Amino acid sequence: MTSSACPCCSGLSFETCCGPILAGAPSATAEALMRSRYTAFVRHDLDHVERTHAPEIRDDFNRAEAERVADECDWQRLDVLRATEEGDEGTVEFLIHFRRDGQDMRHHERASFRRVDGQWLYSAGEVNPKGEPRRVVKVGRNEPCPCGSGKKFKACCGR
Repeated sequence: MTSSACPCCSGLSFETCCGPILAGAPSATAEALMRSRYTAFVRHDLDHVERTHAPEIRDDFNRAEAERVADECDWQRLDVLRATEEGDEGTVEFLIHFRRDGQDMRHHERASFRRVDGQWLYSAGEVNPKGEPRRVVKVGRNEPCPCGSGKKFKACCGR
């Protein structure tokens, strides 16, 4: 038996990474579930994708569309940008790189997961999530310069 690299780009073999989760074992983390869902698309195992949806979104899953996407895409790489968990809630932000119709494309999503009875489930996703809004503080001309020079703003960086 040969060991192959897991499609989720974890650096582990499929047998020790996503394989057991696709076979029905619970994932240890929200990130592990997200990685297994990506691997399921790569391996055309859409039963796993469907059964790891939270109940409130299961009816929205379009199996035919998911199968079409899985068939048409050449899955290239998964980058997990950020993964956090707090109690039974988890968030994973990721980029999927794929090739479709001869073009390199990517999917950026911030996915939400919830653990129910020891099983992580995908509950929502925000495609192309926005970061925190930038806050700009306006400095008055006679206020101390924020650069720390000790001079007034108008005599320092405000010129």
